[in-house]
Amino acid sequence: MTALAIVFWVCVGLLLYAHVGYGALLSLLARLRPWRAVPAPAPSAELPRISVIVAAYAEQDVIAARIDNLRALDYPTERLEVIVASDGSPDATAEQARSAGADLVLELPRGGKIRAQDAGVERASGEIVAFSDANVSWERDALKQLIAPFADPSVGYVCGDVRLVGQRGDNQEGLYWRYEMALRALESRVRSVTGGNGAIYATRREAYLVVDPIMGHDLSFPFKMVKHGWRAVYAPAARASEKMVPTLEGEFARKRRMMGHTWPIVVRGGMLSPRGYDPLYALMIVSHRILRYLSPFLHLIVLATSIALLGHSWVYAAALVCQVAVLIAALAARVVPIRPLLIARYYVLTTASLAAGLWDWLAHGTPAGWDPAEGTR
Repeated sequence: MTALAIVFWVCVGLLLYAHVGYGALLSLLARLRPWRAVPAPAPSAELPRISVIVAAYAEQDVIAARIDNLRALDYPTERLEVIVASDGSPDATAEQARSAGADLVLELPRGGKIRAQDAGVERASGEIVAFSDANVSWERDALKQLIAPFADPSVGYVCGDVRLVGQRGDNQEGLYWRYEMALRALESRVRSVTGGNGAIYATRREAYLVVDPIMGHDLSFPFKMVKHGWRAVYAPAARASEKMVPTLEGEFARKRRMMGHTWPIVVRGGMLSPRGYDPLYALMIVSHRILRYLSPFLHLIVLATSIALLGHSWVYAAALVCQVAVLIAALAARVVPIRPLLIARYYVLTTASLAAGLWDWLAHGTPAGWDPAEGTR
């Protein structure tokens, strides 16, 4: 076998493992490893005081509904503190938050979501700090379900389940997100999750980490918690819902922006450093994160090597045909928006967004500030 053929097969194998094999491996490990059940709190135990922090920028149209939803949770009002950290909002976000009954509204200069959350934690009185985006809705028992895993003293971070709603356009993110949630549940059972979400998560106050303002909590918190000796887990019964970006082009832009924040975490934020990882969690980070982020480059190598190896075996011709067919399907989805073609377009655009985000970071840097994603308010 030639060197080119070896490169081809290695890259094909890595892509298949990243997208399919890792999930199969997690399922096997979950069967082999004993279930790490979360101990139930004593019936007479007093519920902890919680501070829920909502970082908001230009959210005057949704912030009142967010606060009303938090106030309606099945949680003692005297033990729930609602903090809105307005990140230099140019509109009436702060005024609307006060009128809706937030316990504390911070009007901050524009510094980005992370610094707004840091400011909220500094003023919080809760022993657990929870976080939510402004356009999210939590189910009535979500907060109780979210904090339940903290009955285990080894748990420092918990993220909940997010349901994407309002699919009126051509975005296929819901299909991917259901698979992502399944992987997260398996990771939580086997060791710790490798990523979270901004819609519903919480940390112990003592475990909260101050990170670089361009490095969001969603990706940086789970692996850093593990490095600090905590477990980072998933609570599927803590449910939230959030509007999905309606168009595939909008989803591409959203993921491109997210990857502009992700690549700094991967390259210089400590994710690549094995220090603090046990072998199992290191394997999970490589499998779920590193290989996933490298997938556009692996695809390009497979495409180039399959072209170079044409005539050596029918396998390389078949590989080239498959790749070209997916690209044609992605283009055809603009004209014939049927589900199989839309899925192909979703895959191509979201894979391309990984490389586009890297380009943006290397070429222009990553700003700490953010704007609400198209169509999600």
